[in-house]
Amino acid sequence: MIIRPLTAEEPSPMNLLLLADPSEKIVREYLELGKCFVGEYEGEVVGVYVLLPTRPETVELVNVAVARDHQSKGFGAQLVKHAIETAKVDNYKRMEIGTGNSSIGQLALYQKCGFRITGIDRDFYLRHYDQEIFEDGIQCCDMIRLSQNL
Repeated sequence: MIIRPLTAEEPSPMNLLLLADPSEKIVREYLELGKCFVGEYEGEVVGVYVLLPTRPETVELVNVAVARDHQSKGFGAQLVKHAIETAKVDNYKRMEIGTGNSSIGQLALYQKCGFRITGIDRDFYLRHYDQEIFEDGIQCCDMIRLSQNL
């Protein structure tokens, strides 16, 4: 997979971004403030991530998504590792990420990539999303916050 910044002329891969975050309104808000990267495989955009500066020397990985037919091939790990390296090159000292309590696969991936759980934002998804979110039969209620020093 080749990972590169999304150019200003290209449309955002909203179909992919909405796989990781079902609120188009929220996605559009952080796209305005963040930096979007796409992963291409055989000429097709199959992955995406967004880095959002939050505080001095801190950046948040706010969206990581891989097209459904390309999942479980290691592309998600490649995107997360690329995001970490990009943040280091940009002189960030800390990276944060949040994911749903029901996102079992993502929680495992982020920990394999060096993130540690730092907190829980209880009822985050109930407060900020109009529709209920379920993954693997589990309601997504809480945001699990993770971070790592770079």
